Amino acid sequence: MALNQPAKAELYNKLRETVKKYHPNADLELLDLTYEFADKAHENQLRASGDPYITHPLHTALTLAEMKVNLPIIQAALLHDVPEDTSKTINEIKKEFGPDIASMVAGITKLGKIKYRGIERYIENLRKMFIAMASDIRVVFIKFADRLHNLETIEYLPPAKRYRIALETLEIYAPIANRLGMGEIKGRLEDLAFKYVYPKEHEWTTSLIQKSYTKKAASLEKLIEESKTFLKEAGAEVFSVHGRRKHIYSLYKKLIGKDRDITKIYDLLALRIVVNDLADCYSVLGVIHKYCKPLKGRIKDYIAQPKPNGYRSLHTTVFFDDGEIIEVQIRTQEMHEEAEYGIVAHWRYDEAGKKSIVGREIEWMQELAKIQKQFLEGLEALKIDVFQNHIFVFTPQGDVIDLPEFATPIDFAYAIHSDIGDQCVGAVINEQIAALDSPLKNGDVIHIITNKDRKSPSSDWLNFAKTRNAKQKIKAKLNAQSSGLIRRLMGKAK
Repeated sequence: MALNQPAKAELYNKLRETVKKYHPNADLELLDLTYEFADKAHENQLRASGDPYITHPLHTALTLAEMKVNLPIIQAALLHDVPEDTSKTINEIKKEFGPDIASMVAGITKLGKIKYRGIERYIENLRKMFIAMASDIRVVFIKFADRLHNLETIEYLPPAKRYRIALETLEIYAPIANRLGMGEIKGRLEDLAFKYVYPKEHEWTTSLIQKSYTKKAASLEKLIEESKTFLKEAGAEVFSVHGRRKHIYSLYKKLIGKDRDITKIYDLLALRIVVNDLADCYSVLGVIHKYCKPLKGRIKDYIAQPKPNGYRSLHTTVFFDDGEIIEVQIRTQEMHEEAEYGIVAHWRYDEAGKKSIVGREIEWMQELAKIQKQFLEGLEALKIDVFQNHIFVFTPQGDVIDLPEFATPIDFAYAIHSDIGDQCVGAVINEQIAALDSPLKNGDVIHIITNKDRKSPSSDWLNFAKTRNAKQKIKAKLNAQSSGLIRRLMGKAK
């Protein structure tokens, strides 16, 4: 059912109030002018749902406003479909609102021209996409917010188009959001796309949740109230205590690895405690363990050792008094915002300029953008290095090495240094001798055994090396060795 004009005005007022809430000094008159420009440009245009087209830019901008981004990004969100879907041009936007906003809108327009037809045919366009993102990270913020609302209204599209957009979301957008640390955005993208790509699995997972949810929800509510009491009695400084429900697609993937047994899933619901500073995280952990017995082997310190995408939090799993097992997550307010919105939260802390963040996220995208038209090898590299889940493992000295899931000691060795890889003769994983093709797991400590007399890798390693880095270095060394041998043979022949 289409929104009428008053409902449209109500949506804009909500956007305006959200901007004012997080940015009290923002120029709301400038926001009004931007909205009026976009509304007039999209006049008489309707979405497939029958709603006025302007509702889409409004929802996109509102999502960003709730992420506390600054006004220029919200303005660009309101204008992001104007050049592609109306008679207004980038130059007109530049004249009205300046080159910075026009540049963001141009970036979104460029990405909008890329059509997904399966990953095998997507490599070159994907490379262009990352180049655009690396040049201005704000473009990806807008693109994710745009995709979220498109997924929320995807039911009005033809089935084939629904499937294509949902599949693209699971294969491309959600993994990128994960690598950028945007946990909440990743979860929402996956949940919205899940039922259109895997409808039977979605139905099964949903029914499974409903059977287990009621009892766990009651236990969680009880633990929330009791924990507020005993944390207060212990004098703990707590900002908020609330529950968190696991995203359905994340739950589905976890169930597959747990023999589809939901009783083995301990974080279907979780207690989340947000505190004021780092020291409070550990003191609250002690208080929780005083009142609730922890489950052995389930205490995870992602503060001391963050996940590869920057996620930080303390996790513990405890037995509650009614026998229910519940996960507890403890973090500071800053960690919480970073966990929800990743690089967006980092970017907000330094709004001096659009290129103010130069961290591992930007470096990752710039590195990816350098991949040229190596379609066969490049395709596998992209599939493995980007779109698979990543793990973090450790050197004996405690250094963290970020690798794709199913990486082997050979990948680890070449990640440290080419010479370590070339001279590798064995591996010790968690103080146990292991084969060089052993899949590594999160948290493994790996020691590579080397022999300086060994001058080159084995060609067999190419059968189980997983990373582009390792494969390239192995091939380069083998090629150099082969070329040297040919030269020597030719020299003897002369």
